[in-house]
Amino acid sequence: MLALLGLLLAMVASANWDFGVILQKAEQRYGSLGAAKGRIEAWDELIRASENLPENEKLATVNRFFNRQFRFSDDSRNWRQNDYWATPVEALIKGAGDCEDYSIAKYFTLRRLGVPSEKLRITYVKALQYNQAHMVLTYYSSPSAEPLVLDNLIGEIRPASKRKDLLPVYAFNAEGLYLPGQTGKKSDTKKLSRWQDLLKKMRAEGFDIGEG
Repeated sequence: MLALLGLLLAMVASANWDFGVILQKAEQRYGSLGAAKGRIEAWDELIRASENLPENEKLATVNRFFNRQFRFSDDSRNWRQNDYWATPVEALIKGAGDCEDYSIAKYFTLRRLGVPSEKLRITYVKALQYNQAHMVLTYYSSPSAEPLVLDNLIGEIRPASKRKDLLPVYAFNAEGLYLPGQTGKKSDTKKLSRWQDLLKKMRAEGFDIGEG
């Protein structure tokens, strides 16, 4: 299952997203998009303008874009659910999301811009200042490099050693699950099953990410 998931996520980066189709499907589902149409079009423009940037500039541009586009709203208020993983389109429609939605949108956008999945990890942490679970996107320039943290709490991208306010719990990407203090990876399809749901929703939204 992890191999299939890795293949699907790899196809996210190689596919050309047709935002005309994506907008059409969004309008069919939601009706008139109002200001949300401009947010989705701005996402398209961001991707077009960032494709040839150096990798570090892609990180900064994508991080800044979603931190500005979304206002923070927890799932119970936004979706009337305790835990809901929104697609980037769903979050842009709302113009709001929680920490997971920021991280997911940044992840998929950077993958679309050609950043390899092995350099990116969705990372669950404990935000010590708030004493609550939190999610960030981490970036590794090489397997042994100190990760950089892309976060909605702090706009500046900082090395993990400068984020003493975050305690890592676990991380994952297309290759598997990572636990603190362990160099290897292991499969945990229960935790990764939400990605399957997310991919299904994105395909329904018009994203060319292959067949599952």
